[in-house]
Amino acid sequence: MKVLFSFLLLFSTLFVYSQSTSSNNKAAQRSYEQAGKYISAGDYNSALGELQNAVKADPRFAAAYQQLGDVSRKLKNYKSALTYYRKVLEIDPEFHPLTYFGLAESEMYAADYQSALQHFIKYSNSPNLSESSKKLVAKYIADCNFSVDAIKRPVEFNPVNLGRGVNTADQEYLPVVTADEERIIFTRRINNNEDFYQSVKGADGWANATYLSSNINTAAYNEGAQCISPDGLYLFFTGCNRPEGLGRCDIYLCRREGKDWSEPFNLGAPVNTAAWESQPSLTADGRSLYFVSNRAGGLGGYDIWKTDLLEGGQWSDPVNLGPNVNTPFDEHSPFIHPDNNTLYFSSNGWPGFGNRDLFFCRKDASGEWGKPVNLGYPINTAGEESGLVVSADGSTAFFASDMKGGYGGMDLYSFTLPERDKPQPVTYVKGKVIDADTKAPLDADVKITELKTNTVSFSESSEPESGVFLATMREGHKFSLSVDREGYLFHSENFSLDQNMNGKKPFTLIVPLQKIRTGGTVVMRNVFFETNKADLLPESITELSTLIGFLNEHPNASIEILGHTDNTGSVETNLSLSENRARSVYNYLIQNKISPERLSYKGLGSSQPVADNGTEEGRQANRRTEFRILKY
Repeated sequence: MKVLFSFLLLFSTLFVYSQSTSSNNKAAQRSYEQAGKYISAGDYNSALGELQNAVKADPRFAAAYQQLGDVSRKLKNYKSALTYYRKVLEIDPEFHPLTYFGLAESEMYAADYQSALQHFIKYSNSPNLSESSKKLVAKYIADCNFSVDAIKRPVEFNPVNLGRGVNTADQEYLPVVTADEERIIFTRRINNNEDFYQSVKGADGWANATYLSSNINTAAYNEGAQCISPDGLYLFFTGCNRPEGLGRCDIYLCRREGKDWSEPFNLGAPVNTAAWESQPSLTADGRSLYFVSNRAGGLGGYDIWKTDLLEGGQWSDPVNLGPNVNTPFDEHSPFIHPDNNTLYFSSNGWPGFGNRDLFFCRKDASGEWGKPVNLGYPINTAGEESGLVVSADGSTAFFASDMKGGYGGMDLYSFTLPERDKPQPVTYVKGKVIDADTKAPLDADVKITELKTNTVSFSESSEPESGVFLATMREGHKFSLSVDREGYLFHSENFSLDQNMNGKKPFTLIVPLQKIRTGGTVVMRNVFFETNKADLLPESITELSTLIGFLNEHPNASIEILGHTDNTGSVETNLSLSENRARSVYNYLIQNKISPERLSYKGLGSSQPVADNGTEEGRQANRRTEFRILKY
């Protein structure tokens, strides 16, 4: 939207001068008129040549200098534009109010905010300004005031170029990284064609980037503006001008299958429309998708929207994030951090340094977004900053910039995020599912549930080739993990992601699955009781529901429920407690329509320890509930 206003001012400027001002020098006038034709055709370089001829023939030709400034500004050559506008004012300080606008905008993009502020104020006092001009100049004045103040309070910023393995003389932008920071996928533009590339991190840094996949990249269309699920299995991306598309650009999805990716498919309505949809960002649980669209109903040119995954795999009608995020101008490149509470994005609508700046905002206790915060100077500059993503641990940010010292155009950089800008602590759980007997990797259904709220935080399959799964989790919470595969006994774990882990010590584990056979035993680590009592706690529901599902899927199976304790207390007390706890599970299953003929229970007290009772960790492992397959 800001660009549109600026273009309107630019071309109104060109029209005014071409109609109202001329030169007595015929050669200068001919060149000036020919330049106008080139401008109308969009051939700005040829226009510059003719305008240079015009001022050479008539050094006092103010209108030609003005157009030189306007065209240079259009081509983003702001230093040249400044020279030409100042020449206009030298010839005639009252030539036209728009001279001061062009000068001020060029000064702003050249980071001379104090001078730009003075000239924007002068222009704002011009008579008969249109409403669009008033809105734009008011926005620019706010930008300059913000910038003058922000430069006095710089934030710590030490960007590191990701190196020649990732960056080239072409344009690299919109990076995404997996939660373990071992893989980065980004967009590279070569000769106006956008494709995806990926790099894997090794001991010596990022390896030479490789073409992502011919299943995704095409020669005929552009692919870009992507996001990847934290485990690296799902890629949402933007495809433009495809035959099956609903609009100019649509959002697509594909899944990693071994070393390659599946054929992408269009998400369809209601996410995609006849408008422009792009730049998706997926929440860590895979249930919400943020994206950018210029569809009807927004607040500006491009807004950030959100859609939720419904039962059955459909997406809900997208909702605009509202005026706490979106502006009458443009918002782009949203990134929702795995904490699900911190949103990073770029905008030219909120007060900033003149172009797209990077911002973040957080949800409050009611789930509403707070006002955006500019990441500050020198993270943001008069140039364009966009495509910021933040590591799961919240410490490292990745973004694209055209700052000096790169390999050419936009390059990818990383930097340590200032403390103020960090999201809530998040770490990740990484596991590998294997066959307990052969040790071969398995693809299995993995579900992680927050115990206190009984809400599913992760539900996905492990990779077929490696058996690996990866899920991001908020710190300071306790979780249950259930792993299930047809023909195998389910496996359960529980773990606590302590506060202040800062993502540096992710929870890792090997999950051995046993084939279903008579005598097979499963430790139900997520069945909990009141201390020294046999009353089941609510946190046990998820695990017991899994057991009920297993018994319903295998109607011929019979099981024995076994209760165990540590060695604290007398043998008699432990036997009684363990039997009562086993009976509680038995009764719960019967209450949920499992036939008592398929069930039995026994308390074994402290007679079968699996760990040292001399430590609290060992005693905790010994206090357990199991079931054993009696018949299958």
